[in-house]
Parts: sequence; C-alpha cells; structure tokens
Amino acid sequence: MKVLKIVVAIIAVICAVILIGLAYYGMFSNIMFKISKQGGETFVYEEMKGDYSQTPHLMDKIYYSLLDSEKITATKGCGIYYDDPNKVEKNKLYSEVGCIVENIDNAKLNELKQKYKVKVIPVEQCISTEFPYKGQLSVLVGLMKIYPAMNRFIEENQYSNTGAVTEIYDMPNNKIIYRKTLNNQ
Repeated sequence: MKVLKIVVAIIAVICAVILIGLAYYGMFSNIMFKISKQGGETFVYEEMKGDYSQTPHLMDKIYYSLLDSEKITATKGCGIYYDDPNKVEKNKLYSEVGCIVENIDNAKLNELKQKYKVKVIPVEQCISTEFPYKGQLSVLVGLMKIYPAMNRFIEENQYSNTGAVTEIYDMPNNKIIYRKTLNNQ
C-alpha cells in the first residue's frame, strides 16, 4: 500500500510539472485574432524548398551573416510559408526564411540587395494573433495551438484558406506573430 502511494505521488508530481511547463510555454494562453492591414517590413531572406522543420537553421544562418558580415543586429526572425504541409509533400514545401531589418538607410539597403534577397512584405488585410515566446518549445506549442484555431476562425468567417502564413519571431517583445492574408470567398 505504501508503494502505491509513492507511485501515485510520483505520477502526480510528473503531471504537475508537465502542466506547469505547458502553461509556461503558452499552451493555455488565450488566442485572440484580429483583422487589420499588416506588412511593410523589410525582409532579408533566402528561398527554401523542403521540410519546414529546417527553417530555423536557415533563419540562424541569415541572422549571423547579417550580424557578422554586415554588422546589422536583426531582432525579428521571419518565415513566410506558402504551402500547407498537410497537403504538400515535405520535400516540395516552399518558404522564404530570414530576418526583418529595421532602421536601415537606403545606402545600406542597396548594399544588402547586392548580397541577399531583399523585399518589402506587402501590406495586406490579414488575420493575426500573438503567442508568447519563451524558448524553442513555444514554437512547437504555438504550432499545435495556433494553426487549428486559425483554420477554425477562417472557416467560421467564410474566408478563403489559401495563401501564405507569415510567422514573425519578435525577440525584444518575446512573442511570435502569426498572420495570414485574408480573402473573402
């Protein structure tokens, strides 16, 4: 009987630790979507074809290239994901991955354009939400929580579920911004 109490106590502690961890990484955060015009950021990026799980490596590569070679500290990573991984084979998924650069003068921007792909993300009507960033596990929890909720919102409000999703990793503000262009059906 004493062994059973110990086992139950250990299981209870493990469950409590898991729940506290999930809460810390945002699993129980409220998701509030807003619709507004968004975009206009200057994006330094590379195109990527393949499994989206590889995008963090490319984002880091561009971040460190900007930091080391250009002396630019980018504080926002960004990925634009064009394909639905539930509908497209992993090796055919297309994305643009890199960093948002801010407060760059035209001369420096022209220099960047000689070495990198650079574009201004179009300003468009988007659905968006924010999710707390407290480490890499926040990205995984966000994927599990945000995308199903976003798809429900789009379906309930009769928007087209086509087009790219942009994820912005805003490090100074410890948040991930998810946004998707909206089209009425």
